[in-house]
Amino acid sequence: MEYVAAVEIIVPGLAEPLRWALPPAGVTVADAGTVTVEAGPRTDVFVDPQTSDVTANAPRALAPAPAGDFQLSARVKVGFRSTFDAGVLLVWFDERHSAKLCFELSPQGVPTVVSVITKDVSDDANGWPISGDEVWLRISRIGATWALHAGVDGNTWALARYFGLDSDLPAQVGILAQSPAGEGCTVRFDQLSVVEHRLAGLRDGS
Repeated sequence: MEYVAAVEIIVPGLAEPLRWALPPAGVTVADAGTVTVEAGPRTDVFVDPQTSDVTANAPRALAPAPAGDFQLSARVKVGFRSTFDAGVLLVWFDERHSAKLCFELSPQGVPTVVSVITKDVSDDANGWPISGDEVWLRISRIGATWALHAGVDGNTWALARYFGLDSDLPAQVGILAQSPAGEGCTVRFDQLSVVEHRLAGLRDGS
């Protein structure tokens, strides 16, 4: 893949295209809502809770979040190579205020749903294993709160995290690819879309 600085990612339902806040090692855009991203070596967004060291060098494409309730979803496929390689849906305020919903390779070598909430430092929590190399991820804003869901078919969802996250800065949402311990990985995001309505069922994701 080759990185093109002018590339923008059009997401159905999002008022503005995703733009690269930090460019990837490579990217291709096949059509509306489909993008393949190459993360470089040792890339991540994380604030170590032991040391407060900030890492924020993972490639990410962002756009302003809709003002009200909404749901951002995508099917994510990762070419896993190393532990912690991941494709991510991202809520971003700044380096110390963000939320990641990750499809990540665990230290046991198992693709896993993982959530990371950063409020000054990062709170990292493993969810559940996924059979195969792709999963559906979804971020929802519900009033002043956020919910993270994942599923295998884009119709049935399980709750990964429910939390509050706020900042004086406006929220942005988008995609991220990371390879914190490895030499890089390739992530495909497809069927990216945003719907602007309130999530009805928090626990079952309906």
